[in-house]
Amino acid sequence: MAQRRERGEGGLIKIRGCRWWYAQFYREGRQIRVSTKTEVKEEAKKTLRRLMGDTERGITPEVELRKIRYADLRSALLQNYVERGNKSLQTMADGSETIWGLKSLDEFFGYKAPKPGEPDSGDFGLPMTKITTDTARDFAKERLDEGLSNDTVNGSLRLLRRMLTIAHEDNKIQIVPKIRMLKNSAARKGFLAKESFDSLITFIPSNLKPIVTFLYYCGVRLGEARQIQWPQVDLDAALIRLEEDQTKNSDARTVPLPDVLIRMLEPIKPKEGSVFDATNLRKEWHKACVAAKLGTLTKVEGIPDPRYTGLIIHDLRRSAIKNLM
Repeated sequence: MAQRRERGEGGLIKIRGCRWWYAQFYREGRQIRVSTKTEVKEEAKKTLRRLMGDTERGITPEVELRKIRYADLRSALLQNYVERGNKSLQTMADGSETIWGLKSLDEFFGYKAPKPGEPDSGDFGLPMTKITTDTARDFAKERLDEGLSNDTVNGSLRLLRRMLTIAHEDNKIQIVPKIRMLKNSAARKGFLAKESFDSLITFIPSNLKPIVTFLYYCGVRLGEARQIQWPQVDLDAALIRLEEDQTKNSDARTVPLPDVLIRMLEPIKPKEGSVFDATNLRKEWHKACVAAKLGTLTKVEGIPDPRYTGLIIHDLRRSAIKNLM
């Protein structure tokens, strides 16, 4: 009877029906079995020694890296956002969770979410062995070619870098690929004068006028505005109360409302659920800005949707702050 090997030691085995030698060893108490892709035993021994040496140095074997998919990195990122209470985590209408900038990574790395009720369906994306510095560089180039700004691309790159850092912290990978950021765009100085806003609002659909008006006059962030529920509104006192878990800095605050917004909110019935409708806000914003000559849409070859440049929604917050000053 062959002597039982202690964990941490390795050996070579033959598997019935396969001509290659297989290297077998342990890593963190788990048995690892890897094909050496050779019939020559001495060559197989060299491969075994290299794999065991990598294990001793804390380097994850490639066979293990191939088992880690983009979907695993993505799932750990979302869980980390939940653990940290990060307010950038958004819940979609179908109950799925996402982060701004994550969708473009999903598309590039081949991830498709499982269908509801079918946890094993979907595409889980590239293996860890193909998520490299060069891959990240290719992602950035592709996004820039689509006409996106450096800052927008950097937002996605930061998410990718965070995924890899979490995998390293969880001891799933030992070497973290370098993710290089693009040069930041010049700081925006977008400001919308009152007369320009009065022109713009005439091109905004009626269901979106309240939220656009709120953002312009009150300087609240779009993400905060989306969360406001009717019990937080006191139209008689002309106030909206933002709770701690709704604000970026976790400080509750009271926001005074202008008369023009109160007149928009009073007729709304029933006063239940979310106060502000933001359906198709960005698409309608682009159309309205073009109509008001505050933005342009340019067709880009190979890209289905035209590229928008001009006033952005966040410029409403900048305008509010400047007006208040």
